Amino acid sequence: MAEIILKNVNKIYPNGAHAVYDFNLEIKDGEFIVLVGPSGCGKSTTLRMIAGLEGITSGDLYIDGERVNLLAPMDRDIAMVFQNYALYYNMSVYDNMGISLKLRHEQKNIIHKTVKDMAMRFDLTDYLNRLPSNLSGGQKQRVALGRAVVRNPKVFLMDEPLSNLDAKLREKTRSEIVKLQKELKTTTIYVTHDQVEAMTMADRIVVMNEGYIQQIATPFDLYNYPDNMFVAGFIGMPNINFIEGTVHDNYFHFDGMKVAIDEASIPKLKAYENKEVIMGIRPEYIEFGEKAYESFPDAILDLPMIHKEFLGDEYYVELKLPSQEITARISSEFHLTSQNLKVVFNMKKVHFFDKETTKRIVEE
Repeated sequence: MAEIILKNVNKIYPNGAHAVYDFNLEIKDGEFIVLVGPSGCGKSTTLRMIAGLEGITSGDLYIDGERVNLLAPMDRDIAMVFQNYALYYNMSVYDNMGISLKLRHEQKNIIHKTVKDMAMRFDLTDYLNRLPSNLSGGQKQRVALGRAVVRNPKVFLMDEPLSNLDAKLREKTRSEIVKLQKELKTTTIYVTHDQVEAMTMADRIVVMNEGYIQQIATPFDLYNYPDNMFVAGFIGMPNINFIEGTVHDNYFHFDGMKVAIDEASIPKLKAYENKEVIMGIRPEYIEFGEKAYESFPDAILDLPMIHKEFLGDEYYVELKLPSQEITARISSEFHLTSQNLKVVFNMKKVHFFDKETTKRIVEE
């Protein structure tokens, strides 16, 4: 277990490409941190700098209080799971998973028990005598995960380790990783572009874009209190709806329509009277039914329904505003048969963003 601190870390490649800008993060002992963001945002580069596989251009990296910028990867007591497996193809699954214990000269009975236990956790018991060349991509990835875990290092680093698994197995393995991490209490940094993995696994999430940290927060705070439009748009499925409009007389005016601003939001929007802002509303807060109409009588809209998708317990519904389409999530207890849908915006749940800075407007 280990505490990790990154102070003003930058990565600039010889060709001048600046991959990571002024990265600052303190990771507590035993914490599960997820770095998430689109491709090319710098998350894997950051992970590789922590591992020692990429040099740090400037800034400082500390593991358990020791500055390790120049420490060799093998001396950092870190286990890393790559997206491309990095297995020994001339060795069986059993030997791949147990090699680190063998190199530490552990007793054979301990190696056997540890490998068997890990194989059971990752559904690999029937494959222990096979070579990696006789495994599927998902099986290889699970071998790589098991090999990292049996080492019991100070830190786990995982770079998109579930990307080669099918949806059902990804969900099961995701759950197993979280349970193992809680049992072992090993500091873990996990890289993914999948927001579902980030939200379901992390103690805290670091959202990155174009080399910069956008926000560091718990999954709950990230979803409910995004710092800016990028974070709000990246987290949540289906994506949040952004609607451009103007604040006037405690109403938000857009596309020839208006909805009443919730009382709690009025004070923070005073400085934006008669100015353009962007309202963000998540699909689940575009509501349907009499109870919703009674709660927000001044935020009811009658909109054309372009398309609907039935997902069992809910519909994803595409609705048409004069200048754009928006998405709603509506319970399947309602039967959506008409061409128009009367919906209501839950104005207690919307966010307002400054149009120029894209930052969420908060009361000062």
